[in-house]
Amino acid sequence: MAQVTLQGIKRELKTKGYLTELRKKGYVPAVYYAHEEENLFLAVPKNKLKPLVFSSETYLIDLNIEGIGQKTCIIKEFQLDPVTDEIIHVDFHGLKAGEKVSVEVAVHLVGIPIGVREGGIIQHSLHKIEIECLPTEIPEKIDVDITHLKIGDALHVKDLNLTQFRVLTNPDATIITIVPPALQREEAAGEAITPSEQAEPEVIQKGKKTEEEEK
Repeated sequence: MAQVTLQGIKRELKTKGYLTELRKKGYVPAVYYAHEEENLFLAVPKNKLKPLVFSSETYLIDLNIEGIGQKTCIIKEFQLDPVTDEIIHVDFHGLKAGEKVSVEVAVHLVGIPIGVREGGIIQHSLHKIEIECLPTEIPEKIDVDITHLKIGDALHVKDLNLTQFRVLTNPDATIITIVPPALQREEAAGEAITPSEQAEPEVIQKGKKTEEEEK
């Protein structure tokens, strides 16, 4: 898998206002945690973090923390602002040699299905699969051959040959379906917004606060 370097600085566990000021300066509050290690409260540059968060690939990160040293980790979770979609918090999971880790890996579709050549349409429902493996075995992506799929066919997690990993995603989860063009048009028509729906006020759900922001 791809390996990158990211700089980080230690931060104090303070008020929400302190975290807001960090974000205004271009930093994202973060937490680094690992088995048998104390949690480290950090901040990392947003402009360097964004390409890693919004990439379809999973990166092995060498996190250089000022005054502490280097920690090898992956991005485990992140939080987005519910209005702006800006990154407001990220969790880094530290990796140790010989210790397995659970990680989400992108599903990469390979080939053109028979059903698409016959006029069908791809519905790609599952874009990542969670697996458990050693840090040295984390793949950049999981290639899935879809050339044999016909109209009406579906491919599920349990159909994949991933014997080298322990798959944590529900085996019955659907990765891809080849649907007839008529069905796709019917679904699109059903999703059209009616005048009554347009008149209803929009309710925006607030994002979950991090533990330190609630204090």
